[in-house]
Amino acid sequence: MEKFTKLTSIVAPLDRANIDTDQIIPKQFLKRIERTGFGEFAFFDWRYLEDGVLNPDFILNEDRYRNANILVGGRNFGSGSSREHAPWALMEMGYTAIIAPSFADIFHNNCMQNGLLPVVLDVSDVDTVMARALRGTGYKATVDLETQTVTDDQGLSASFDVDPFRKNSLLEGLDDVGITLGLGEAIDSFEDKRVSRW
Repeated sequence: MEKFTKLTSIVAPLDRANIDTDQIIPKQFLKRIERTGFGEFAFFDWRYLEDGVLNPDFILNEDRYRNANILVGGRNFGSGSSREHAPWALMEMGYTAIIAPSFADIFHNNCMQNGLLPVVLDVSDVDTVMARALRGTGYKATVDLETQTVTDDQGLSASFDVDPFRKNSLLEGLDDVGITLGLGEAIDSFEDKRVSRW
């Protein structure tokens, strides 16, 4: 997992509430056993027309958002099923952080475990970021995990909460497997003691 410390990027706006995981990565694309290959199918029903051509009316297809690494969305982002493929797909699209007023719990957890930072801000701050991203070309914001802030060059300064354990995991680039491997000596010691009891 990549380390996350601080990200300054163009912000892509998706001004919809209740964006569910079936919209993020539809069920017909869940057959792969790898964690890769999902990005091209993200938001498939919104992103493409019936003939497979990019939908010019879908905002994330606009050139001004092509290089965005921050996505801002509406409340209850990631609702629906618990598919871990959703953060995989979003990360393959290039997103490293998502800003929203709220996230579905399982989606939030899946993001954290895969290195995609879900940032919960007050509705007024999300509205500000959304409006600036919609209005301008090249609007950028900075998500700083160390200071737990979102800022921009137009005066925005908003704080967000993050679980200390998950924060450290992201800062160190450690998923659950990496954390476990870091405890190798303690595990070996425990196993040695456990075996010696028999």
